[in-house]
Amino acid sequence: MVKITFLGAGSTVFARNVLGDCMCTPSLCQAEIALYDIDAKRLEESEIILKAINKNVNLSRAQIKTYLGVEQRKEALRNADFVINAIQVGGYDPCTIMDFEIPKKYGLRQTIGDTLGIGGIMRGLRTIPVMRDFARDMEEVCPDTLFLNYTNPMAILTGYMQRYTKIRTVGLCHSVQVCSETLLKGLDMEDKLEGRSELIAGINHMSWLLEIRDRDGKDLYPEIKERALKKNAGEKHNDMVRYEYIKHLGYYCTESSEHNAEYNPFFIKSKYPELIERFNIPLDEYPRRCIKQIEGWENEKNNILQNGKITHERSHEYASYIMEAVVTNQPIKIGGNVLNTGLIDNLPADSCVEVPCLVDARGIHPCHVGRLPVQLAAMNMTNVNVQLMAIEAAHTKKRENIYQAAMLDPHTCAELSIDDIVAMCDELIEAHGEYMKDYL
Repeated sequence: MVKITFLGAGSTVFARNVLGDCMCTPSLCQAEIALYDIDAKRLEESEIILKAINKNVNLSRAQIKTYLGVEQRKEALRNADFVINAIQVGGYDPCTIMDFEIPKKYGLRQTIGDTLGIGGIMRGLRTIPVMRDFARDMEEVCPDTLFLNYTNPMAILTGYMQRYTKIRTVGLCHSVQVCSETLLKGLDMEDKLEGRSELIAGINHMSWLLEIRDRDGKDLYPEIKERALKKNAGEKHNDMVRYEYIKHLGYYCTESSEHNAEYNPFFIKSKYPELIERFNIPLDEYPRRCIKQIEGWENEKNNILQNGKITHERSHEYASYIMEAVVTNQPIKIGGNVLNTGLIDNLPADSCVEVPCLVDARGIHPCHVGRLPVQLAAMNMTNVNVQLMAIEAAHTKKRENIYQAAMLDPHTCAELSIDDIVAMCDELIEAHGEYMKDYL
């Protein structure tokens, strides 16, 4: 029997999607599912909802067990074939709030703060110690497992696992699957969706749509560039930053404009506040989403728990398809985050890159991409430098390495002096307290 362990099962909506997918998959529908979390209430809610899905769509064929707290973690992991990671250390309150409010005091504004910038650095540093503990447990009780990481900051956390643990790890994100579809729909090119082919590679949240062709093999980029330029000039919309990338860099990026606005020094600038309006950039977007999701979840949870009629259809999340490919040895292609073992020639060997991967019974097989266009590799490197320095800080536990990660961040260093960067980092570390005990 296949065993699937879900770490952070209190992330109920995501657990429902991924594990619901497994229950809709013939080779996985009879799996033993271990739900692990440190929050008893959220764990119980997830158990009720997943058991309802199991009953309604899977004839109760999966075996669902719960494990609460660190003392039960090893048993949750024991003999797991697959481990899915979806934790959020520190949660919205207090940690995300502090990640946004303290930098504001220094004049540093953010949109999402989960990948790069000071928000991404802090999120990574408080998460890596927990994942380090996961890895130690897995090395003891399920050393051959495949670890599927969905937690951000993707490149920092996945890169740490790949460099400093023995656990087979792949990082998974939603942005690759929806990249070209989002672009073509946004430019009223839906007729080009069916039969299209594409190549995407780079780093997580800043991978590049390197090629896109229609069903007949025609290059779609000339028309894309023309339409994107016209749309940005003529109307306000939610993808203006990425269309500006097309204009100046020549290629579309995988992750949304609100994310990419803060991965560079170009758009969120205190000396040019008019850029926020011009490019329709939603400052403080992630805190707003968190509040909305918390409120929405309470209503959704109550409806589900009252009528028990929840159902599920298999989604486009990679996790169930990866597990299915491993179990059945029927290969599939995914976009995965893996160590750069000669896959992208002009990015560092110790960086975590996002490239096409084949998956079969032997696991994840990344594909060689070659050289990125120089301007795209240069954009990636501004982010890779921060990621590598944050991983170094987590490995050495030296506070000066945290300062250096923040100093290398393209948005932060463009806005703040070195003295302010150091002071901001110190304040954040102290404010996070127990969550940052490695660096106190």
